[in-house]
Amino acid sequence: MTKTTNTGSQNERKQQPSVLENLRPLIVDVAVPLGSYYFFKEAFGMSTFAALAWSSVVPAVRTVWSVVRERRINGLAALILVVNVVGLALSFVSGDPRLMLAKDGAVSSTVGIGILVSVALGRPMMTAGLKPFLVKGDAAREAAWERLASGSAVRSAEFLRKERVFSVLWGLVLLAECVARVVGAYTIPVATMVWLSSLLLVVAISLGMVLCGGAAAEPMARLITDEVKRQEAAQEREQGLAVAA
Repeated sequence: MTKTTNTGSQNERKQQPSVLENLRPLIVDVAVPLGSYYFFKEAFGMSTFAALAWSSVVPAVRTVWSVVRERRINGLAALILVVNVVGLALSFVSGDPRLMLAKDGAVSSTVGIGILVSVALGRPMMTAGLKPFLVKGDAAREAAWERLASGSAVRSAEFLRKERVFSVLWGLVLLAECVARVVGAYTIPVATMVWLSSLLLVVAISLGMVLCGGAAAEPMARLITDEVKRQEAAQEREQGLAVAA
């Protein structure tokens, strides 16, 4: 009995995605487009418009492929594509320095709105970035996540609620950062706003990490741990009954 159980556990571990596989959506849909933008712009000296256009190829192909092949929209790829399209449109915008500073907030608002829309559609976009850090490549935690996310676990409702909260908070933080940029662009001296604009983004990301960590990520991590323990206890009971029989 013990040998069979151990063999099953080993097979399960082999079938579970690795940390790299869990991170693949972030790498392909986010890191590659962003990295290629800076690569084209800095290494090849392309204009902002050209760099944005070329870096949009991967998310565009991923978005079309997911619609045609999988009959669904790849949320991360679609969001990056929309952000790039917004950037392309804004590259034609010119005017006074305050307008140029204010338009930078359009990217944050696009991402924020995209995240909130994904929650409304029942597919919280930030989950793809959160999952690898909570399951940590561990087979038992991966299985616990799947049970909680599928609704089959005892505390699935609480887990799914926290999952939505995580994305909602990030969306609201990015929208707030956009508002702060626009207000600052027209109320703060231009020379001050030039460096303050970057600081606002750093503050927004830091605030998002603190808020989302305390309100969603940490509770979700505890729920996963509790689900792992619950499953282990259930398996021990089953083994005990099997031995007794």
